[in-house]
Amino acid sequence: MEIRHFRYFLAVARQRNFTRAAAQLGIAPPTLSRQIQDMEASLGTRLFIRQQREVSLTEAGAALLIEAEATVRQFEFAQRNAQRAGRGEIGHVELGYVASAVYCGLLQRQMQAFSQAFPDVSVNVRECAMATLPSAVADGRYDIGYIRSPLTLPDGVEAVRLDSEGFVLALAQDSWLLGLKAIGCEHLQNETFILPEQISGTLHVAAQGGFAPRLGPQPGGLVAVVARVSLGQGVAVVPASMVGHVSLPGVVYRSIKGSEAASWLSLIHRRFEKAPAVVRYIQQVKQVAKVEA
Repeated sequence: MEIRHFRYFLAVARQRNFTRAAAQLGIAPPTLSRQIQDMEASLGTRLFIRQQREVSLTEAGAALLIEAEATVRQFEFAQRNAQRAGRGEIGHVELGYVASAVYCGLLQRQMQAFSQAFPDVSVNVRECAMATLPSAVADGRYDIGYIRSPLTLPDGVEAVRLDSEGFVLALAQDSWLLGLKAIGCEHLQNETFILPEQISGTLHVAAQGGFAPRLGPQPGGLVAVVARVSLGQGVAVVPASMVGHVSLPGVVYRSIKGSEAASWLSLIHRRFEKAPAVVRYIQQVKQVAKVEA
C-alpha cells in the first residue's frame, strides 16, 4: 500500500459514500472503488460494509481509521517540513561574532529581524577571536561571522560590507594627554599602543601623526584591551561604538583630532553556500545593506 491508499480510505470513511469521496479526490468513482478493493485485498479483510446509498466501517476499518489519520498527518508534516527546509524556513545556523558587532547594536538588530522573519530557524551565537573566525567559517565550524574589516580572508570566503565607524582613543584617567584641549595624532608618538585584534586604526593614526608606533601587547578582545589601558600600560585606538558601552574604572575615551581612521563591520560567509537557512540569513543581510547604502 502507498500513502494514496490511506487518503482514499479516509475520504470514503468521512464521506460514507464512494461518489462524494471520488468527487472530493478528483478521481472517477470506479477508480476509487478499485483502489479500496486493492487495499482490502492487501490487508486480507473488508474495511467497509457497502449499502445502496452509504457505506459504513467494519470493525477492521474502524481500527484502521485512527492509524490512517495519524499516518497521513505525519506524512503531510514531513512533506511540509522538507519543503520549508528547502526554502530556508527551518534549519540551523552557527554564527560567530566579534565583540564590537554587539557594542554598536548591529548584531542585535539583524538577529531580531531574522528571528521575526524565520522563527523556526535556530541560530547558535558565540563570540570568537577575530583572528580565527574567517578560517572557522571557511572550514565549516561556523556558517557565518561578523568581523571588523579590513581583514584578509581565506579563499572561498566573501564579505558583505556593513556599518562603518571611526575610532576613539582609550587612555588612563591620569594620562597627561587629558591636559590638552584636543588630542591630535602627533601627540601620540611617544605612547605605547595596546593593540586590539583589528590594528588598522592604530596604524592609520600613527601614519597620520608621522611616526612609527610603539607597539605594546595584543591581549585579545576589546574588553581585555581596555583593561590593559586601565592598568596604565598604554593607550588604545578602539572603535567609537565602545563609548557608552564599555566602561572600566580608570579609563577615559577621547576623540582624535584630524583622524580619518575608520573601519567597518562585515558579514563573512562561504562563497558557494548551499544550506537554505544560511542562504536566507545572508540574503536578508544583503538586502538591508543595499537599502541602507
